[in-house]
Amino acid sequence: MPQNIVKHIHRVNALRDLALKVGIMDSIHELQHWQCERLLVSHDDLAKQARYQKAMQFFVDELYGPKDFSQRDADLIRVIPKLAKVLPDKAMNAMNDALALNALSFDLDMQMVHQLKGAPLNRDSYAQAYRNTGRQTDRQRQLDIIAHLGEQLGDVIKIRGIGMLISLSRRPAKLAGLLSLHELLENGFHSFKAIGNVQSFIHPVLEREEALMHALFDESVSLPEDNPLPIVSHNPTP
Repeated sequence: MPQNIVKHIHRVNALRDLALKVGIMDSIHELQHWQCERLLVSHDDLAKQARYQKAMQFFVDELYGPKDFSQRDADLIRVIPKLAKVLPDKAMNAMNDALALNALSFDLDMQMVHQLKGAPLNRDSYAQAYRNTGRQTDRQRQLDIIAHLGEQLGDVIKIRGIGMLISLSRRPAKLAGLLSLHELLENGFHSFKAIGNVQSFIHPVLEREEALMHALFDESVSLPEDNPLPIVSHNPTP
């Protein structure tokens, strides 16, 4: 498991370096920002419910959004062998899922930016670039990872004493220069602890996202006329 986590980190770091080298990082961040806004619109009913708000923001802010994860990833590479000895297997599995999702999503985002070819980003250009990028198997893999991540997090929050363990480790993590990594664990725990039944959040999200994926890949669905994407109020990132 630690080797897999490090592998995911190295993969996304290599992709980030390439994106910086070819000058498309700003475009990737804009795309990620748009996609986060789209998620919030698509699942607006969930995002408005108090019990789901933290979980929705965790996905947007900590797993997928246009945030610089380089410090967190560097922290992980440094301490992953020690974490594997003290954290439950379910927690390590959840971390592995989160980093696998991040690496796969960044890879797909890079290809999306190439397909957009500098066109203004909106629901129509996004839908066409999504279809042209293809890789439906990888899109399904994204959803499968989220499903498994939800299962692992649902089990983690039930582990006796895990909340206390995370709370007590905050000060040592800060002193060791690992605060960004600790915040990922802490935010994830509290976000999903607030839900109770994690599947009540994960299941409707996956169901809608899978339906949207199939519609975007369905050649019988005419674009842009029958675009299944919601209208997104897009404010580009600075």
